[in-house]
Amino acid sequence: MLTKRIIACLDMDGGRVVKGVRFKNLRDAGDPAECATAHARNGADEIVLLDITATSANRRTLLDAVRSTARSLFVPFTVGGGIRQLEDAAAVFDAGADKIAINSAAVRDPALIGKIAGRFGSQAVVVAIDARRDAGRKVDGSSDKSFEVFVAGGRTPTGRDAIQWAREAAACGAGEILLTSMDRDGTQSGFDCQLVREVAEAVSIPVIASGGAGSARDFIEVFRDGRADAALAASIFHFGIENIAQLKSELHDAGVAVRWPC
Repeated sequence: MLTKRIIACLDMDGGRVVKGVRFKNLRDAGDPAECATAHARNGADEIVLLDITATSANRRTLLDAVRSTARSLFVPFTVGGGIRQLEDAAAVFDAGADKIAINSAAVRDPALIGKIAGRFGSQAVVVAIDARRDAGRKVDGSSDKSFEVFVAGGRTPTGRDAIQWAREAAACGAGEILLTSMDRDGTQSGFDCQLVREVAEAVSIPVIASGGAGSARDFIEVFRDGRADAALAASIFHFGIENIAQLKSELHDAGVAVRWPC
């Protein structure tokens, strides 16, 4: 049985970890390297570092923060934000990342996914999708609501359907999808299992659920009902609401296969 991964996310702004609600009202959560080390020691299977203002500020990823964080880690490390071309990805890998996450640049130029995968392997390319429910349109199939893709840190709507874009990203060479529900982000009201399930059923690559984690029950539901391969959280780990080791214990007791903390 494949184990489910628990991933701690560090949203970084100006070299500091921050967290908000629905991509707004950010508050400081600490130093990236210190936060990453603490989460990994506590049982996180992977760490994701997202430079959330790199794209909107039209700058590259803060590589010094990536280097210092990578030096402290012994678990897989994904970095996203400000990666616009192959050279940007190469610089992030050189700084110590194991994987890169691309969002806005991939929507603008889907061929970039294949270019990075061609050099570094599909397993190192994560396509991040920020999606918001849109009640004004219908999706083919069982859902009566569609999910629209947003870019530039959730600031810009694209008019693209999230499920269709996930299929295209997978076909272009993505190794994983990092799927964030903008409606649930930071609310601790539970993952959007419908969104996660629709994407998971549409692609053959792993789907990481993000946005809304508030309790162990939320993780159990997104693994069972949402069919996620991994689940990512930020607020509940940064501010001590949920202990990762305890979370894994509860998942194990509920019959969810997880890597046991060392």
